[in-house]
Amino acid sequence: MTTISPSLSLPAHGDKKNSSFFDEYLVKLLEERDSQGLTDAIQEIDAMMLTVEPGKSIEYIAELSLMSAYNYQYSLESDSHWTHVLRISDLNPDLIIREVKHEGIRGIFRSLNEVYPIGLDKPHSRYIGEILRVTDLSEVVKLQQKRGFCFFSKAETAKLELPENLAIIKPSPYTHNIVAYLQRESGQPRHYQLGIKFISEQAQQVCIQAKLRQQDLGISELILPVDHLATRIYSQNREVAILEWLSLSSYYYWGALDIIDQNSSTNITKSVHYEEELRSPAKVFTANNTPYFVNHLKIFPSPTENFVRNYGPRLHHIAMTVKDGVINGEEHIDYVVKAIREQGKSFLLDVIGSKSEGLKQVFSTASEHSSLIVEYVQRYGGFQGYFHKDNVAELTFAAGIEEELLRMETESNKRQGYS
Repeated sequence: MTTISPSLSLPAHGDKKNSSFFDEYLVKLLEERDSQGLTDAIQEIDAMMLTVEPGKSIEYIAELSLMSAYNYQYSLESDSHWTHVLRISDLNPDLIIREVKHEGIRGIFRSLNEVYPIGLDKPHSRYIGEILRVTDLSEVVKLQQKRGFCFFSKAETAKLELPENLAIIKPSPYTHNIVAYLQRESGQPRHYQLGIKFISEQAQQVCIQAKLRQQDLGISELILPVDHLATRIYSQNREVAILEWLSLSSYYYWGALDIIDQNSSTNITKSVHYEEELRSPAKVFTANNTPYFVNHLKIFPSPTENFVRNYGPRLHHIAMTVKDGVINGEEHIDYVVKAIREQGKSFLLDVIGSKSEGLKQVFSTASEHSSLIVEYVQRYGGFQGYFHKDNVAELTFAAGIEEELLRMETESNKRQGYS
């Protein structure tokens, strides 16, 4: 009797066809991961890290405190960074916001922005990557090094002013994100060994104000933790980026949707350990079906590839779950979006989807502080899918229009000597 690997026991979904290389190594890598004990040793996403421009972290904390369920916890000061920790609860991943103290500070994450035209405009603003909770840090590092993954040394981690209790893998050549491991037993408090811990009165005050505003608007109980994280990558890197993430995590391949109208595919991975995304968000990878340099031959759309060429491979949006239900005759997601719009935040399109399709979704405009989009998603009756194909096509199209306008504005400013 053949025993099926736990990481391969769950069914795949969607209609995207993968290569024989992907199909072969998906099985080999996950079987190896299970047999070596890595699947059991690597648990949920414990935190997400990003950086913003100098002087922008407080404004971004205010924005996120209104638009999400996150609350400010505390700050850490090191030589050239302020690091702010936001939290929903001990059962949901933290959000770590880093701010450089002055514009002249350089480093590897800035260099990943500077070769891309719009990325260059905000050289410090980028998503860095995820921290995964592990049960035995030294064993996980040893096994991953044997599999070919390269970690920053302790000295390099200190120079980057990242927490010393993390083991950090160097940025992916496919996504430009890092993956870090933090040893922590379930139920133990999270902590990050970095600099001096303090409470920022400014951060605390803007968070309190935003939470009071959420209550006044009647949305404080409607916005739930993170549903998924969506990364955009080059077409040729789709399969290897997914396989790399699966090798580094304890996630499995949920499947992929082929969005032919937008010349792209949306590829989903989920935690083996936690069925609920609110405990460990799904990781989504979006890529063009064809590379940019052939699209003109058939007049294919290229919104995903255009984003990557302008910003670089990186996280595109963070999706927040909206509680299923109706308030004052409106679906919760419609009520939340209307309330946030009235506070001055704009969205790329109206809420799309329906109860019959299983979910409704919408994209905000990109944050001026982090360049990240916030997505809201409401599922009906425990619907397990991530997207309806029509929804994805509309979301991708709308995001593509905004990114093209940003590109044109950037080029215009440079011609006029503004940048």
